[in-house]
Order: sequence, then C-alpha cells, then structure tokens
Amino acid sequence: MIEKISELSNLRRILTEFPKSMKFCFAYGSGAFKQLNNNDNKMLDLIFVVRNANKWHADNIQLNPKHYAMPMRYLGHTFVTSVQENWGAKIYYNTLVKLATGQTIKYGVMSEISLIEDLLDWNDLYVAGRLHKPVEVLVEPDEHSQIRTALVQNLHSAVHAALLLLPEHFTEIDFYKTIAGLSYSGDFRMIVGENKEKVHNIVAPQLENFKELYAPILQHFEQYIDFPKSDQIPVVCHQDTNPVTKIHHLNQLPRSPQIKLVRAWSQGPRSKDTEDCLRAIAYDPECCEILEHCLKEIVWRSSVTQSLKGIVTAGFVKSVKYSGAKIKKMLQSNSQTSQSIPFETKSDQISKLVHTVVKKQTEAKDTEKRLE
Repeated sequence: MIEKISELSNLRRILTEFPKSMKFCFAYGSGAFKQLNNNDNKMLDLIFVVRNANKWHADNIQLNPKHYAMPMRYLGHTFVTSVQENWGAKIYYNTLVKLATGQTIKYGVMSEISLIEDLLDWNDLYVAGRLHKPVEVLVEPDEHSQIRTALVQNLHSAVHAALLLLPEHFTEIDFYKTIAGLSYSGDFRMIVGENKEKVHNIVAPQLENFKELYAPILQHFEQYIDFPKSDQIPVVCHQDTNPVTKIHHLNQLPRSPQIKLVRAWSQGPRSKDTEDCLRAIAYDPECCEILEHCLKEIVWRSSVTQSLKGIVTAGFVKSVKYSGAKIKKMLQSNSQTSQSIPFETKSDQISKLVHTVVKKQTEAKDTEKRLE
C-alpha cells in the first residue's frame, strides 16, 4: 500500500511541469500497469483533459517549447489546437518527452468536450477505448463534471457491446478480454507495431483491477447475465441471448455504432428507422459479426488518421524512433510468446472446460425432466 501511494505521488509530481488547468488526467498502458512479456523500461503514457485547448497549448509552449516538434512549435498554439481538433481522434500527442527527473513520457492533450463526445457516442473509440480498461487517475474530475457521468456511461456501453459479441456461455477472462479488445479490433497497429497477444497480456495480470472497475457496473446487468462469485478459475458465466435481450443491448449502444449498424443493415447511406433495424439485427444469427464489423470500422479509421497525424505532431525523427521501438518490442514479445506455451492451446483448454461445464448442466436438466 505504501509503495502504491509513493508511486502515485511520483506520478502526480510530473504534473507540476505542466500548466495547472487540467480537468482530468490519467496514466495508462504498460508504463502505469504491469503487462505480460513486457518488462523493459517503459515510457509513461498520460492524457491531459483541458477545458480550453488553445489556452493550454499557449501556456505549455511557453513552459515546455521543446516538447513540440520543430515546425509545430513555431507555427504556434492556434495551429497546434487546429491540428488537435480537426485531424485524427481529436487528441494531440507529444512523444518521447524527457523530463527533468529522467522519466520519458508521452502525453496527449484533449478538450473536455471532445472526451465527453467520445465517451458517450464512440465517435472514435480512441480515448473511450483506453478508458474501458483500468487507468491510474492523477487528476479527478470535479464532483459535478459531466466527465464523471460520461465515464460511467462508457463502461455501461462496453458491457452491452461485449455481451452482444460473446456467446451464451463464456469465462470471466473472456468477458474482460472482449471489453479490452473493443478498441484493438480493427486497429491497424495490431498488424505491425503491437504484440498480437496484447489484449491477453493486458487482462491477465490485471484481472483483479478489471473486476474492481466493473463490479458496480455489473450490478445493473444481473437480469441479463449470471456472473458467479467464485475463486474457481476459470469462472464460467451464462448470459441471456434471447433476441429481446439483444434488442435491449443494441438500443443501449452509443450513437456511432448504432448509425453504422443501421447503414450496414440498410445496405447504404439511406437511413431507415433505427428501432426497426436494431430489432431486425437482434433476430439475425449474424448479429455478433455485424456489430464486430461496425466497431472495427470506427477503430480502423481513428487509428489510421491518428497515426498519420502523429507523424506531423511528433516530427519525422521521433516518429521513426517511436515506431522502431514499438516494432522491436513486438518482435521481442512475439519471440517470448513462441518460446512459452502457445496461448491458443490455453484458450482451447478453457473452451473445452466451458463446453464440459455447459454439457454437464444440460445433462443435469435433462435428467431432472426425465425424473419428473
């Protein structure tokens, strides 16, 4: 506990080097949380949420001009803000920033309104996706801030989406991997630059953190999902996959996935009645595949445009250095994974166990019926 407090104190000390007007700030990724097969000296990833991005960049360029790539620094804060708001996922990153303490960080700047829109509507599923997973909050939103409500709604949306993507029976770790994977499925960086087992490596060592994050959310889903409270591993969960339940989950999804679902079902941009389309999709055996495709489209677009934007905001030299480090880490992680037990084998074992448990439950019910 003392180590945790000390670590938080050190992270918060970093914020003293930046303008004070932050509405929300959190650390995420391997620099903030342990991940499997990733034991090197990690760069710390931070996101600063600010009310007025233009003023914040003006103040930060005065305080930390060297954080900005050469052309951006001289083009000024108004241009920087324009790039932030109009390109990519509405976030501006400064990467490979060396602090006075010797710590290397990457930090993104996002306006409060853009964050709330992404959390509620999943326009980009970029920062919203990062907030589906445990993060280390360094600056809490104000008590009456809309950010608080949007953060909770984002978690609810993640559960609705995950349940639509999962089968009737699944393990607890499958549930959290599905949630963690919402913002990685469709991300082009998973092809080159990221370890293929990244989602598993995030969830496995953080399972308790995921449980703690989603415990209050899952209380609202008790009529749709049976989540046994057990220390047994793996915990086998059961959900109601009735089309009526699927209609409920589809109606609770954020606005952007709903629009894409309607267009996918309508076979074009001409929109039909949203309620009718979602009802029809709920009865379609390929409901899961349709939703997965729509989410991949959102993630693909935001990941590609944000990465292209990163070349401009980081500068060519830093971009090459950062991308090279990513690829090197991917190759090292893949090498470690190949030397260990293949993850597919473990997954197959879990699937067989789930199948066995479900089969036993079915046989027991059949026996009961025969006895009656």
